[in-house]
Formats: sequence, structure tokens, C-alpha cells
Amino acid sequence: MALYALSDLHLSFGADKPMHIFRGWADYETRILRNWTRLVTVDDAVVLPGDLSWALKLEDTLEDLRFLHALPGQKFILKGNHDLWWSSRKKMETFLAQHDLTSIRIVHNNAYAAAGFAVCGTRGWAPDATGEADRKIIAREAGRLAASLQEANALGLPPAVFLHYPPAGDTVCEPLFEVLTNFGVTDLYHGHVHGAGLHPPQQEIRGVRLHLVSCDCVDFTPVRVKTPAKNVNVPKNEKRLEI
Repeated sequence: MALYALSDLHLSFGADKPMHIFRGWADYETRILRNWTRLVTVDDAVVLPGDLSWALKLEDTLEDLRFLHALPGQKFILKGNHDLWWSSRKKMETFLAQHDLTSIRIVHNNAYAAAGFAVCGTRGWAPDATGEADRKIIAREAGRLAASLQEANALGLPPAVFLHYPPAGDTVCEPLFEVLTNFGVTDLYHGHVHGAGLHPPQQEIRGVRLHLVSCDCVDFTPVRVKTPAKNVNVPKNEKRLEI
């Protein structure tokens, strides 16, 4: 069994949002299908940390989710900034069950055991956002990340940690990095950033290795997750956060 990651698929089978107009995105659905089926088996799992579908409503994601469900392996999806269709976890899980999309799981304030890892994470937020509304969102996302890491710790497995936004750019998102540091996270996989060759596939900031797995930056190919085999730490006096 193996764990992979691939972000920012930007599927649009149910929406009028063609991606082929962007450089490097020609025939991207076929490329995803070909590369995924070449690497991933039915016993593996793939994490998709955000920007899965251009749909605006949950019901309009159906064809995108069917495409995803038909691919080998179990899939874990997180919210991205363009996933405007995202709803409550209960509503999304009901939708998945109604349409027999049994290979897809929602990562939201929780964690799952998969391929020997505890899959956890959240959307995050733009690290350079400084407005009052942004600070509230970042605080909420930091709470969600802590809750997910606590679930990972309860599973007793090494954490595989995912965000949609990178937690650092020109500046560092301090609240998110504080959570990562408190829980001893050393590797984090993220998307959101685009432009093959324009961004480093891996960089290290304050002891955390950031792995970029946006589709166009990794040749539309799932990336094998290789997180050091260590459990997360629960900080002393850390209370479980319900967001």
C-alpha cells in the first residue's frame, strides 16, 4: 500500500470552465487518468488537497466526483479556495453515499488511517493576508489543523499533513506554523501554487519541508508521500478543538 498526493485538479466536467486555455494544461484530464492508473493501485490512497472542481454547487460536482471515484485507490479530499461547492461534512458525505461514491472521504476536522499514515489537514489561508477578517479565518484554520492532528495522534500512526495553501510565501503564517511546530510536523504537502518551473517542488522553512503537489507542477502525476515515521505530539494542556 502507498499514499500519494495530487492537488488542484480543477475538474470541470459539470461546469463551463475549460483549463486547456492555460499554458501546460492541454488534455489534462487524460494526463491525470493516464498517470494515476500507471502508479496507483486499488490498495493505495491519494490525497487531493483542494481545488478539485470548478462547480459552484455540490450537485454540479457529480461528474467530477464520478471521474475521481472511477480511478484506482481510496481518495481523501480537502477544501481549496476555488471549491465554492464545499458544504458541511454531513451534507457532502450524504451526497457521496446517495451516488455510491464510496471511494471518496472528506478531510475536515478529522483524520483517517490510510497506507500506514494518519491523513490529516485543512485548507489553510493566504500567508500574507493581514486584514481583520483574514486573521479570524487563519485562527479558525489553525484550530482545524490542530483538531485534525489530534485525531492523527489518536490513531497512533505517523501523520501525513496536507494544506491547500502553503503556510509560507513571502511571509510565514505564524498561527499555522505554531500548530505545525507544536505537533512536531516535519513534512507538509500543499497545492494552490501554479506554474511548472516557477516554484521549487520542495523547500524547507523552520524545519518543515514543504512539498508542492499542484497538478501542473508535478506533470499531472500523483506524488508519493514519504513522511518520516514518527507520531505527532500533543502539546501539554492542549484541549481538543471543535470547529
